Amino acid sequence: MQVEAVVFDVGRVLYQWQLAHLFEKIVSDPGRLAKLLDEVVTEEWHFEADAGRALADMVPERIALYPDFEAEIRAYAARFNETIPGPVPGSHALVERLDARGIPLFAITNFGAEFWAGFRPTAPIFDRFGQIVVSGEEKLAKPDPAIFALAQGRFSKPAEAMLFIDDNRANVEAAAACGWQVHHFTQASALEADLASRGLI
Repeated sequence: MQVEAVVFDVGRVLYQWQLAHLFEKIVSDPGRLAKLLDEVVTEEWHFEADAGRALADMVPERIALYPDFEAEIRAYAARFNETIPGPVPGSHALVERLDARGIPLFAITNFGAEFWAGFRPTAPIFDRFGQIVVSGEEKLAKPDPAIFALAQGRFSKPAEAMLFIDDNRANVEAAAACGWQVHHFTQASALEADLASRGLI
């Protein structure tokens, strides 16, 4: 079926994301930095924010477990935008080309609600998008099929008429199981080739 809309993930598809990008500025000791990233402020723990937990609950709970890392845990909450170094090379140009062709653009992102509120104003690329489904706002996160069902209703397109792009294979497989067309993102050049093959750019 012809693609009628393109649906992007945000982290590591449109924007780079790396917790170390913040903490390398704060922590000079390599051993402490390794423990911080491997055990304290991990991507697995961060996913709780993506799934809808409030920082007011997460942060004190984590400080109680790791009191020696209180400063770093508080920095995670206060300086999250510094974990986002910038756009993924080449991706924004593809968004602009799709938009220029009049292709409807949407997004489904695993992103904490409070973090999204702080990040979205810094990212004008999303002015080109229609609806953006944010996991932390919905308290539903990929790869849960429920978030794809919610997004399908909100985007008002049949699943099979939308192309979903994500760097996480589990999310791509979940979308495919829900009937979406999919692209497993690795780099912009491969996505460009796929979009061109579909006649979208």
